[in-house]
Amino acid sequence: MIPYAGAIFLGAFLLFLVQPIIAKQILPWFGGSAAVWATCMVFFQMVLLVGYTYADLTTRRLTPRRQVVLHVALLALSLLVLPITPDAAWKPQGGENPSWRILGLLALTIGLPYFLLSTTSPLLQVWFTRRFEHAVPYRLFALSNLASLLALLAYPVMIEPWVSTGTQSIVWSWFYALFVLSCGYAAIAGARSGATITAPGQAAAASGEPAPRGVRLLTWLALAAMASFLLLAVTNHICQNVASLPFLWILPLSLYLATFILCFDRPRWYRRNVFLALAAVLLPVMAWYADSLDLKLVIPMYLAGLFVCCMFCHGELALLKPAPRYLTTYYLMISLGGAIGGLLVGLVAPYVLTGYFELAIGLVACALLLLYRTVRIAWWAVVASAAVVGATAWGAGKAVDYQVASSRVMMRNFYSVVRTLEYRDPVPFRSMVHGDIMHGGQLLDPEMRFRPSSYFGPTSGYGRLFASLPDPSRRVGVIGLGAGSMVAHARKGDTFRFYEINPQVLDLARREFTFLTESPAKIEAVLGDGRLSLEREPSQQFDVLVMDAFSGDSIPMHLLTREAMAVYVRHLKPGGVLAFQATNRFIDIAPVVASLAREYGLAAVLISDTPHSAEGADYWLSATDQILVTKNRRLLESAQIRDAGKALVAQPNFRVWTDDYNSLWGVLK
Repeated sequence: MIPYAGAIFLGAFLLFLVQPIIAKQILPWFGGSAAVWATCMVFFQMVLLVGYTYADLTTRRLTPRRQVVLHVALLALSLLVLPITPDAAWKPQGGENPSWRILGLLALTIGLPYFLLSTTSPLLQVWFTRRFEHAVPYRLFALSNLASLLALLAYPVMIEPWVSTGTQSIVWSWFYALFVLSCGYAAIAGARSGATITAPGQAAAASGEPAPRGVRLLTWLALAAMASFLLLAVTNHICQNVASLPFLWILPLSLYLATFILCFDRPRWYRRNVFLALAAVLLPVMAWYADSLDLKLVIPMYLAGLFVCCMFCHGELALLKPAPRYLTTYYLMISLGGAIGGLLVGLVAPYVLTGYFELAIGLVACALLLLYRTVRIAWWAVVASAAVVGATAWGAGKAVDYQVASSRVMMRNFYSVVRTLEYRDPVPFRSMVHGDIMHGGQLLDPEMRFRPSSYFGPTSGYGRLFASLPDPSRRVGVIGLGAGSMVAHARKGDTFRFYEINPQVLDLARREFTFLTESPAKIEAVLGDGRLSLEREPSQQFDVLVMDAFSGDSIPMHLLTREAMAVYVRHLKPGGVLAFQATNRFIDIAPVVASLAREYGLAAVLISDTPHSAEGADYWLSATDQILVTKNRRLLESAQIRDAGKALVAQPNFRVWTDDYNSLWGVLK
């Protein structure tokens, strides 16, 4: 028993630990978008499906000895790809499809080890039942999920804050080599035991259970797909409004795995009446709040709802589990369902749906599945479930209609949903919204079109900076275009060079706003990740370089590292200024920027601005926090900046962020 449990535990631990390790390393290469994690999850689920298919086919088609020989050979071959370090050659150049590039990168970097790890749980359970004929292996499945959960919980608390990503890859690779030895030992020990597998017909007769077919297979598939679909839909919903961060990926995934553990460990954990009732209550409530921006309410509610819905899906799956003879088919259908759910959210939705509609769709689908599973309980349960479907559909429809009706234009691609909204009273104003976060806007009155607005008002850090700069031609670089609102501070003779990763943002900025087309300054636009583009360019000699790119509600972490700072400094003129957008509801980047400024011998000043009056005048202006970093003491002592700025002093024990090390635990508000 111990060799099998040990190999399953270690394999599952490594299987889920590698997910945040590799995803965090490639996240900066693709703009820090939440879609990077969704695409990685698609890869993980697809390879898991391939692994379960392999386990099922080799169990049914090969003799035990041949199966062991094949598997041990693949385990040995997988050692050749270690250590798991992504090749920088996969960094995008600016025009590629990010989804396929991420999938290709992952396939070559971790494909074979991940595939073999994914086969471990079903294969070793089969080998266990061969050796111990009367043993029931489903608790080993719970053990597998427990190990996966521990890996996910350990990463943001015990690994990410203390260990660099390079070291994480090396240590993971050493433990993978240990796994190869333990799994190989369990395989060979099982083969030497002389155990044989019962013929399919004999197993069916002995168990009194026919082979699963038709409706039962589809039910397994639907329940697994629904849980996976909601996992990714809820994760995207959270990340697009906060930030695409490892611990925000891990929390929903941990809840998802916890439900697997509870449902497959012991039947008593899944109280069917309780969780059916909780799902019936939470599904309409989640649908009703699908368009809410009250994140302190919405995030806990959606995490609770995800847990309840996954308990329903996985609890029903556990109730429908077959005899051990059919466990590889059972796990194969669970894996296929998980892959389908992931594909729909990660690859289909961004290119088929124009908005973030998948969460609303998933809630309605889950309500329909609830109705299907209550049909045989009682007539009143069917009526209640039908009412839940109606209420959920109504709330989901309201959320979708709000997105569509409130938007002038709505577009979506790999990076996010981009919309333009328009307000008419008291002064016409048009804004660009990325997910649910405004990214600049423009007053529509012809006489006010170039008045600074949103985060770029005259008393903001940006406004005070541009008012303090000398009048002659200024060269300004901006990472993150948005609506192009920064151009409101441009003068004739200036050059504004924008770096934008999302082609749809550039398209909307040109079609829906006039900053780029009517500016007195020369406008240049570079398509691609801002930092990667700057790395490839010769020094631009900027007077000002602004970091105004956002993923969710925070600046991507790869723009706040020592290596990124070296790139910025190379592109500045002597006495030039770096400006960081620090406006955020949950994350305080001031300590990060202060530590970088200290390392490069620069002064950092925080300017906070709250322009709204009690009567709500100038509603087009937003409260902001912006940080100016420079050696130019004369600029910082100008009246505009001196009167509003607060000097930032680096915390003595704050560790400078690097590409190899960064953690948000110390900067959460």
